[in-house]
Amino acid sequence: ISPILVASEKLGIKVIGTRHEVNTVFAADAVARLSGVIGVACVTAGPGLTNTVTAVKNAQMAESPLLLIGGAAAGILKGRGALQDIDQMVLFKPLCKFCATVTQVRDIVPTLRKAIAAAQSGTPGPVFVEFPIDTLYSYSMVHKEILPQKKPRTLPQILTYWYMKAYVARVFGNAWAPKEMSPLPIVRPFCADSDAMKAAELIKKSKKPLFLIGSQTVLPPVKAEDTREHLEAIGIPCYLGGMSRGLLGRNGHLHIRQRRRDALKDSDLVVLVGSVCDFRLNYGRVFNSKSVIIAVNRNKTQLYLNAGMTWNPNLALQGDPGHFIKQLASYLKNYRCDRGWVDLLKSRDQEKEADTKSKAEEIPDEHLNPLKVLHIAEEVMSPDTILIADGGDFVGSAAYILRPRGPLTWLDPGPFGTLGVGGGFALGAKLCCPDADIWIIYGDGSCGYSIPEFDTFSRFKLPVIALVGNDACWTQIAREQVPILGSDTGCMLEYCNYHTVAEGFGGLGYELERGMDDEAIRKTLSEAQDVSRKSNKPVLINCFIGKTDFRKGSISV
Repeated sequence: ISPILVASEKLGIKVIGTRHEVNTVFAADAVARLSGVIGVACVTAGPGLTNTVTAVKNAQMAESPLLLIGGAAAGILKGRGALQDIDQMVLFKPLCKFCATVTQVRDIVPTLRKAIAAAQSGTPGPVFVEFPIDTLYSYSMVHKEILPQKKPRTLPQILTYWYMKAYVARVFGNAWAPKEMSPLPIVRPFCADSDAMKAAELIKKSKKPLFLIGSQTVLPPVKAEDTREHLEAIGIPCYLGGMSRGLLGRNGHLHIRQRRRDALKDSDLVVLVGSVCDFRLNYGRVFNSKSVIIAVNRNKTQLYLNAGMTWNPNLALQGDPGHFIKQLASYLKNYRCDRGWVDLLKSRDQEKEADTKSKAEEIPDEHLNPLKVLHIAEEVMSPDTILIADGGDFVGSAAYILRPRGPLTWLDPGPFGTLGVGGGFALGAKLCCPDADIWIIYGDGSCGYSIPEFDTFSRFKLPVIALVGNDACWTQIAREQVPILGSDTGCMLEYCNYHTVAEGFGGLGYELERGMDDEAIRKTLSEAQDVSRKSNKPVLINCFIGKTDFRKGSISV
């Protein structure tokens, strides 16, 4: 893929080289989510591409539009034992909306136009285009490498020579003919106005409506800020999930964060706005059997997932959730949600958060209380912070305490539950939003996947901040494994000096450890944030934490 990288540089496209291909794709995923346009990852053939499979599957399930460009052995050498030659298509066809191999130079532009449109149309997702090496280098070099240097003498040699000459001519035939370069149209499903009107009428009849907002709600074409305004105009309380976290701001009066199960039992109407009845909603079992259910989703399979088994939608609409919210706002201009209903949900929020704060004051047997550290971090983080969630137990606790500052300021893996997204996501986020503070919230287990990307942050002067909850354990697993099976095998880690590792990759390291009072913790976090900004260096804060029972019994599968 060297010709792609060098040509990009000559065109003024900045090439960011990561330490691992999986993080290249995670970074492209983050770019797609935050920018509203397609992210692009380019990796070498064979093991370079196999290294990306997890990230591509994560993007598929998170519905992120990205283009994966991969190298490949020369077409004439495929299946003959060339370096890194494998069947790459068989790997990516189940994961990507569009897969293609470029066999002629003249097909590069039309193939990429189709791929980019496919990635963003309908339900967004990844696409893959394979470039055999002979489509990337110059005609003279390919001609020299493929055609035999000695003059053919025997009939087999002559036939081989002419076959290879015809092959090269085919690869480069009409290579420089004019091409249409403009993007192909993006096709998106939209709900019919009549269906949106039906949904509005059902909402008007309800007393305790509830919105469950999913990641699709912040997809283009409707801007996230506009969707926020529409939701505030409608006035129905909302639970936010996935990429929609932060959609209503840090302290939005309609944003309900706690006790979702209780709210769903009490609600008489639930609108699934891009939310899916998978494990996150207990496959649909969480709904009150008497509730009216309205479901909106771009993807028909997701729209009806588990329907008929544990739940049934009263109104199922295949369309863009953001556009649907816009339609609803126009039909509910004079609508007013019962203030008592909103106040009840808010009061439950306050009760739960007061309980969390009380648990933050408990003193663990060793090290720091993770809830205390997270509460102080919430106070320290700037209004321009983007949060990257990468971990299990520590990150699960952070989701209850840290408040995304606004739309598109929270990145988590999505429904695939992938560990290791932190380094790549942070890289893409910082490149998209250079003026924002990027905080990775790491578990100590997940930190190990992408800490080498501190080298990438250092080389490109990207001041990313990482907070590692270090309890020397895969605690999300141990919480269930130990009481059920009576063993912690496979769960235990060491209290590693991750801050020293970050320093070895050119970053800066800090420690938070037992004995530090609130003010010392606050000072360390504030200093790390300030130093990162001023030095343009990445910072890792190694936070040694103890155990709590805050999330006991929290695993969902």
